[in-house]
Amino acid sequence: MTTSFEALLPGTERALLHRVAVAQAEGRAPSLVGAVVRDGTMVWNGARSCVDGHAPDAETQFRIGSITKVFTAVLVMRLRDEGLLRLDDPLERHLKGTRVGEVTIGQLLGHSGGLAAETPGQWWERSSAGLRPELADVLGEHPFLQAPGRRHHYSNPGYTLLGSLVEELRERSWEESLRHEVLEPLGMDRTTVESVAPHAGGWAVHPWADVMLPEPSEHLGLMAPAGQLWSTAADLARFAAFLSVGDERVLDADSVAEMRAPASAPGEGDWEGGYGLGLQLLRRDGRTLVGHTGSLPGFVACLWVDVEDDLAGIVLSNTTSGLPVGAVAADLVRIVADAEPRFPEPWRPLPEAEVDKELLSLTGPWYWGTYAYVLRLGPGRGVLLEPLRGTGRRARFRELPEGGWVGLNGYYEGERLRVVRRADGSVSHLDLGSFVFTREPYDPGDAVPGGVDEAGWRGL
Repeated sequence: MTTSFEALLPGTERALLHRVAVAQAEGRAPSLVGAVVRDGTMVWNGARSCVDGHAPDAETQFRIGSITKVFTAVLVMRLRDEGLLRLDDPLERHLKGTRVGEVTIGQLLGHSGGLAAETPGQWWERSSAGLRPELADVLGEHPFLQAPGRRHHYSNPGYTLLGSLVEELRERSWEESLRHEVLEPLGMDRTTVESVAPHAGGWAVHPWADVMLPEPSEHLGLMAPAGQLWSTAADLARFAAFLSVGDERVLDADSVAEMRAPASAPGEGDWEGGYGLGLQLLRRDGRTLVGHTGSLPGFVACLWVDVEDDLAGIVLSNTTSGLPVGAVAADLVRIVADAEPRFPEPWRPLPEAEVDKELLSLTGPWYWGTYAYVLRLGPGRGVLLEPLRGTGRRARFRELPEGGWVGLNGYYEGERLRVVRRADGSVSHLDLGSFVFTREPYDPGDAVPGGVDEAGWRGL
């Protein structure tokens, strides 16, 4: 039985509330709400406000800005899974006349399409969408800053294109597709395109004085798929659970895992982070976080998920700037992970149906040259190949219907591992992308590329 605790310890809850209180005070935020998700359930939420007795709760809406992009990416991945498009398809194949049609859908998802970060003209987040009625107004005269596919460069117009792609293939609005395909199945009824009370008001706080100014709240029009949504801590907790394990009603676990994998080379100097397919990636405090930050005038937001520990941190605030929501959300995850470390699953033997004596005979030490590796059985007739000691290339492999295995991660991702047999049916060696693994290091009887010196091993 899995060891699980719904409630956090009082000391952990106090540490979380203290972090939220410090963030609100030092960030001079009108209000701030934080939440933690563990094992798919929101186990804590807390808030602070500049008005006594009026702190927001987990059902109070805030604008979430670019977290919206993750929802748009999910809609595109659903189209891919239904066979309506491929990630390496050029945009022009499905959305005509954009003038950037050579960019692939995968490049747009991972922000490697070479497009500009912002729209031309007035600041799009703070001006009327009526200034940008067509895609040409979003992209401008010179939409490319660099060649597509070269490196990561964040692009808000790129997600406008993806929203228009969804509308073209679904023959309905981006908003309708989002509601029917994602929000309703996940029970996110407090995530909306327009604000629904109770919701926070957006404020700008003067950088050098303790005074505030209300921010305008514009509908983003064509740019909506890049940053329009309002949501709550409770709804984002449901979304965090989905980003951790998937949901067959929306996207299965494999497709969500694909979104979490790095999709483009990081920008110069940005080696602690990266970008998947609609998801930001961050390495912090020794753990990998996936999710997204968001900001619009008057609001900042962040959702980070630690898949390994099945933890998520959420922070929402109604201030334009000054609050490092990404760091605060990461700290919420760290506080719980450190104070209440996850219990490992109990060790259990493989199911009897997965025990294959022939497969079992392949386990144990193998040698690539003089490098010692070990092959272990994994679940579902998969295998794990890892160095026997020290560092080296480690990878998990999934069994293929035609025989052999395919690498799932690391250096050997996508590479084929197969058993090579002698004429009498006995095992000669393992072949992994042309690398030969033998039972003994450089044994003269083995199929070692280049042969083995006939004199064999010797001393000095």
